[in-house]
Formats: sequence, C-alpha cells, structure tokens
Amino acid sequence: MKLITYLFLTFLLLCGSFCAVYWQNDIPLAELKDTYAPAPSKFIQINDVLVHYRDEGNRADTTPILLIHGTAASLHTWEAWVKELKQTHRVISMDLPAYGLTGPNKTGDYSQEYYAQFIHTFLKKLDVKKCILGGNSLGGAIAWRYALNYPTEVSKLILIDAAGYPMESKSVPVAFQLAGMPVLKNLFKYVTPRFIVEKSIENVYADKTKVEPELVDRYFNLALRAGNRQAFIERMSTFKTLLNDSTYLQIKNIKTPTLILWGDKDLLIPVTVAKNFHADLPNDTLVVLKNLGHTPMEENPKQSLQVLTNFLGKK
Repeated sequence: MKLITYLFLTFLLLCGSFCAVYWQNDIPLAELKDTYAPAPSKFIQINDVLVHYRDEGNRADTTPILLIHGTAASLHTWEAWVKELKQTHRVISMDLPAYGLTGPNKTGDYSQEYYAQFIHTFLKKLDVKKCILGGNSLGGAIAWRYALNYPTEVSKLILIDAAGYPMESKSVPVAFQLAGMPVLKNLFKYVTPRFIVEKSIENVYADKTKVEPELVDRYFNLALRAGNRQAFIERMSTFKTLLNDSTYLQIKNIKTPTLILWGDKDLLIPVTVAKNFHADLPNDTLVVLKNLGHTPMEENPKQSLQVLTNFLGKK
C-alpha cells in the first residue's frame, strides 16, 4: 500500500513539474502584431471576427487569387508564393477564424460550411465578384465546398493536399492527437510545449531539415494568440461530424477547372485522396510532387509554384 501511495505521489509530482515547466500564457494580439502583421497586413471586421488579411499585387487584376491555409497555419504559409505571384496577379490571403492573428469566433462553429460562408462574406467585403480559389488541407476542403456553393464565383480551383474524402492518415501530428483527447485537451489549453509544435510540423514535412527554428517560432507564437488554443480544440472536435458528412459525393458536380497538387510523402492526407479528386473532377490537372509532404507550397515554394504558374497559364 505504501508503494502504491509513493508511486502515485511521484506521478503527481512529475505531472506538476511538467505543467510548471511548459505552462504558457496566452499572448495578446497587440503583442503579436509587430512581428506577424507588418505592412501590407490589414484587419477587417467580418461578423464577430476581426480578420487579419493581406491584399497585394496588381490592382488591375479583376480575378484575384485567394489562398486559404490549413489547420493550425496562417496566411504566412503562402508568403513565398505571394512574393512571386503578386508581380502579375492580385493575391489575397487571410488568417481563418481560430488561427493566426484572426483568432476565435464567438459561436465556436468551425465547420466547413461555416468557413465557406465566411469566405463568401469576406470576398463581398473586398468587393471581389470572382476569384481563382486555392487552399491547402482544411483550406482545400473549404475551397471545393465554396466552389460547390458558388460555382459562378470561382474561375479556377487549386486543391493542395486537400481534405474532403473519408480516409485513414498514415501519421497524425501529435498536437492534433492531444487536442482530441478528452482529458488532455483541456490541459493543452494551458500547457503547450514548443517541442510538440516542432514535432507536429516535422510530421507534415518530408524534409525535416527544413523545419527551422524561425518556422517553429511562428507556429508556436501564433498558437498562443489569445483564444486560439480553445478554438483549435473546438475545431478538432468537428472531425467527428465529418465522419458522417457525405458532401464529398457532390465533388463530381464541380465543373471548375481544377489543379490537384500533392506531395507524395503526405502522411496526413495520403496521395490516394488526390486520386479520388482526380477520378471525380471532370476538368482537372493532377500533379504529384516527389519527396514533398503535406504543405508543398511551404516546404518547396519554387517547385510547387512552377506547377501553379503552368496551370494559371492554361486557357
């Protein structure tokens, strides 16, 4: 009995020490702006959310490119692409509600339908009537759903390692796993070790050497933006509802010219999903990039951007 009591107390001590070491307070938006929202960053009110966005490049372009990031990311994931694309195009990017500097919404609704409606309202606020729409992972799922809901408002569609079909991941980032665990997810709101963020990024990169400290710092600091950790947990809870979501059966109804761009080493959304999109979409171009993971536009901007440029040049 004494041994059990000793082991239990030792366990509590270790847990308490771990929490004390890795406890992280929220970072107020004002403290993050200087680093992560320099010009041309702007903020715009969309319903109950103050949205961080950038609108760059050729203002004469009447059909701008809108880029939507994935889970736990931000508009910064597109920076290398935007740097080149804005030479000839108008390019818009934003932090989705729950992520980046935008932060949570008041309703706690982070369904794909909510996000599609959010994008619609956002574009109307910017007076964009038609766009080229691209998205990675969650952003890809939002993009194709938007194309279903508003087919006349999308001239071209870009799906980059996009979510949508039922599938089994070969490997899931540890942060995603923790946010879905009944007890640990509540602890995750306060105890957020930087090494978990680092390991989660490594999970979606094929080349781990590209996961540099500055990249990890950005993901880590933006995760600590006030409200984001709670929103991340709420977003993870929607995965359960997606198991019963049959909207993917309508993908074959999308007639928009579509680029399907994938990393062949994607362990989160395997390349088999790219083949599902390719089989269902009647007007698509499928390109699978070798030795790249879940975020090819971030891991190898030059190679992935060349594919996009070729697609955009097609009539």
